[in-house]
Amino acid sequence: MLSRRIVLPALLLLVMASPVLAQQKKAAPPEPKIKVGDMAPDFTMNDQNGKPVSLHDFRGKKNVALAFVIFAFSGG
Repeated sequence: MLSRRIVLPALLLLVMASPVLAQQKKAAPPEPKIKVGDMAPDFTMNDQNGKPVSLHDFRGKKNVALAFVIFAFSGG
């Protein structure tokens, strides 16, 4: 059985080192593939009635504003 003289300092060292180790593991976020002013890639989604709508349906006809709200209406 390990003595308290060894276990307590080891635990203290582990607790103190954990934030340092966590910071070292973080990688830089990747560069975005789409830049401001780029044409949006085509995609298809269902509207509020379940009908599929594609972005290319509006190209050259209407302006489209896309807004992505993370966790909207999800309760999270």
